[in-house]
Amino acid sequence: MSKREAALVALHATIAAALAALDPPPEVLRAETIPQRLPDAGLVVVHDGETGEETAILSPLRWQVRHVAEIAVAAPGATPTERASALDGLLIAIADAVAADRTLGGAVEWAQPDSPSFDTLDFDGAASVRMAAVPVSLWFTTDETPLS
Repeated sequence: MSKREAALVALHATIAAALAALDPPPEVLRAETIPQRLPDAGLVVVHDGETGEETAILSPLRWQVRHVAEIAVAAPGATPTERASALDGLLIAIADAVAADRTLGGAVEWAQPDSPSFDTLDFDGAASVRMAAVPVSLWFTTDETPLS
């Protein structure tokens, strides 16, 4: 398994474990499309994202990599206030989980959630859903040649 894949697996596991403690827990997926029907407790999808920076470190040759994964977070609710509250709860739980273990169990050197962007979408069976896209920067060093 590559360092990039290990970092993404660790990020997904960290978020899934933290959100499993919520009552009710949202569904947490990895590299999936957002389904037409949203679970009642919300949905979190960890997308692979893309490599943002690669820096060669000489002697011995290694690569410092910044990979940016994107987390899609969707929160349903009957009113705009309920949707905003549910989304805030999920975003805070995700940020707290990453802040509690910045190395994601040793998979990365540093993990940092960045500022989310927000949108409101209509879904099947729901009046509307509040969504956020949260980029998470993952820094790690590897001997593997990065593929951009």
